[in-house]
Amino acid sequence: MLDNWDDGDKYERYVGRWSRPVASAFVDWLGIPEGGRWLDVGCGTGALTRTILERCQPAATLSIDPSEGFLGVARRAIDDPRARFEVGSAETLAVGEDLVDAAVSGLVLNFMPDKPAALAAMTRATRPGGTVAAYVWDYTGHMELMRRFWDAAVALDPAAAALDEGARFPETTAEGLTALFESAAFEEVATQAIDVPTVFVDFDDYWTPFLSGIAPAPGYCTSLDEPRRAALRERLRETLPTAGDGSIALTARAWAVRGRTVSVG
Repeated sequence: MLDNWDDGDKYERYVGRWSRPVASAFVDWLGIPEGGRWLDVGCGTGALTRTILERCQPAATLSIDPSEGFLGVARRAIDDPRARFEVGSAETLAVGEDLVDAAVSGLVLNFMPDKPAALAAMTRATRPGGTVAAYVWDYTGHMELMRRFWDAAVALDPAAAALDEGARFPETTAEGLTALFESAAFEEVATQAIDVPTVFVDFDDYWTPFLSGIAPAPGYCTSLDEPRRAALRERLRETLPTAGDGSIALTARAWAVRGRTVSVG
């Protein structure tokens, strides 16, 4: 698979810039009281951690990610004594039990190779009655900047269908997330759609991030030879909804899910 996560700055231009408004809606939906302790698993470039610090007034946040490149961007962007960043993965969390009030993950749960193990580790780190929650892009439907890319790619190259995140990650729906969290024995499982506008100033603003090689769709794009990449570019130029001023207005939908860890007594 063409999953490259080594450059946080390129990721920011591709999709990180759109993840911040999703993070704001997500933490508001969770409603964690001020003064809580948070664990951000797969923190990436820090969009969710920064939102927690700004909107939730936490006592402390611990953010982990396996990519030093992404953590470097997060550390540069977040200068807050409450925040700590460490290299690590969800499946091998090396944190104490009952450490946090909320363990969260933004836009990465579907990429975790062992989701049950990751959720079990997040549960162990969370106090009884605490919150475990995540959000993922709606790859099969209304994450339109990716959906339109893959629809155009598959129309030109049917073999690209196997790389499409919508096909790879069937759990990135309300039903799939509910089933995943219920199988992990969380209480009060709930899901929520979060829609944010993604307005590109022109076609280049949309297209250029796909040349970064970061994440699956850009990875596929840069794997093409120049004639095939040019054909994909022109198909997108023809099919994207472009306004008279050249701007392209799309919608990015994320599905959020939350559950409570089992209370004691």
